Amino acid sequence: MNWLQRRIRPEQIREFSLLLLIIVAILIFGSLIEGYYTSRTFNRVASSVAIITVVAVGQTLVVLTRSIDLSVGSIVGCTAYFVGAQIAAHNDLSPILAIVMAVALGACMGTINGTIVAWGRVPPIIVTLGTLAIYRGILVDYSGAKTVTTDSLPTWLIDLPQLTLLTVGGIDIRAMVALALVIVLVFQFATSYLNIGRRLYAIGSNPDAAYLIGLPVQRIVFTAFVLSGALAGLAGFMTLARFGNITVENGRGLELQVVAAVVVGGVNIFGGSGTVTGAMLGAVLIGTLEQSLFRLQISPFWLDALLGLLILLAVASDAIILQRLRALWARTELRLVAKPRASGQVQDEPPPQSAH
Repeated sequence: MNWLQRRIRPEQIREFSLLLLIIVAILIFGSLIEGYYTSRTFNRVASSVAIITVVAVGQTLVVLTRSIDLSVGSIVGCTAYFVGAQIAAHNDLSPILAIVMAVALGACMGTINGTIVAWGRVPPIIVTLGTLAIYRGILVDYSGAKTVTTDSLPTWLIDLPQLTLLTVGGIDIRAMVALALVIVLVFQFATSYLNIGRRLYAIGSNPDAAYLIGLPVQRIVFTAFVLSGALAGLAGFMTLARFGNITVENGRGLELQVVAAVVVGGVNIFGGSGTVTGAMLGAVLIGTLEQSLFRLQISPFWLDALLGLLILLAVASDAIILQRLRALWARTELRLVAKPRASGQVQDEPPPQSAH
């Protein structure tokens, strides 16, 4: 048990079981869909997973602080349409400027969410449910019921989803997939080793204690929402590149997929535990289900129902199974600390003095 405890934490059990579930799902779909094990299937799933992963990383930062951002789908839709409209009107717009524009617009929307939640003290689910509708309404008004079409976009943007950085075992690793992996690595490192990451976990574990020890709780929560909006903006640009034809409906329902990816990936909906890597694994499962059910010609409404079921199962397992495992790990750690004293190994304490 001691050997196991040093190597595996309770939160990692969800990630291991999720990885096993992904393998099982791939095997099942491979037996049902002809030609499933091809590079084409991998690229379709990977393109879907890349977008969900980027948004899920930002959502993870928010959820770690005991908050939630339900507006990410609308932010993705707004940034995809706005940047697409600007590029369509100015085909000479540089790729870097287009990406910066998308990230900046998403960050501005995240700033609105973060300001109201952190300093307005309004519950995040109420704030982001409201901005979900507001941002979508702004998009509908701005678009004028028009569509950004592929033929109005420059060649570099149309070719971007097929841009291959390297080939491994006959499978192309494309630029958008590589970008998603880099974002996961950066934020996994930041949440694991930097002060800002430890503070996110501290706030989510016990907000009152975080206030008492002097952590800038409001500023950190605000920062989490800004980063969530910025990453959703980047995902909006990726959505534009992937689909080309952008309407006011793009990004609708994405928030359900993202929340499912985060929660199924082991991030506690009540904050304080979970990893960015787990959220990525959750996104892989969601993307695999989405593309595989589409290949089986199953209604997307069943995908939504399945996502809801996965969320319920993940929350229930976290409340029942993982909570008990955490308690077991804590009791074992206490016994490891108390064992040297019980066996008389602590000999540095001076003998008790007689009272006169």
